[in-house]
Amino acid sequence: MGSSRTLVENRRARFSYEILETLEAGIALQGTEVKSIRNGKANIQEAYADIRNGEVFLIGAHIGPYSHGSWTNHEPLRDRKLLLNAREIQKLQGKVAEKGLTLVPLRLYLKGRLVKLHLGVGRGKKLGDKREDIKRRDQEREIQREMKER
Repeated sequence: MGSSRTLVENRRARFSYEILETLEAGIALQGTEVKSIRNGKANIQEAYADIRNGEVFLIGAHIGPYSHGSWTNHEPLRDRKLLLNAREIQKLQGKVAEKGLTLVPLRLYLKGRLVKLHLGVGRGKKLGDKREDIKRRDQEREIQREMKER
């Protein structure tokens, strides 16, 4: 297919979670939702994915109403079904059944004409882990600065 273009990114996900594995999922959307996402009126910061009755749903994602939509406009906070095959869903169920693993949306992007969701299987970080990450990032930035000056 064509190249992908990121529309919405969940930057907090990699800060709050240690992402162990990622996968691409289709997402069942209404027409006005696609138009809103293309306009950048989506937020997946507070969203997560949940498995119910053998189906995966994106919960808590906010897709703002389409500005030119009429009565056909969508519900901004509705649960949206993720399109994965049965094998992938079973694999995810096994991972989530493990202690402390969560399905975290990482980014929404266009792949050709389709909107896709990059989904991560992650473990929540503790406060100390987050502090270590910040410290490591600062050290790397300092090293880059030193190399640049030389």
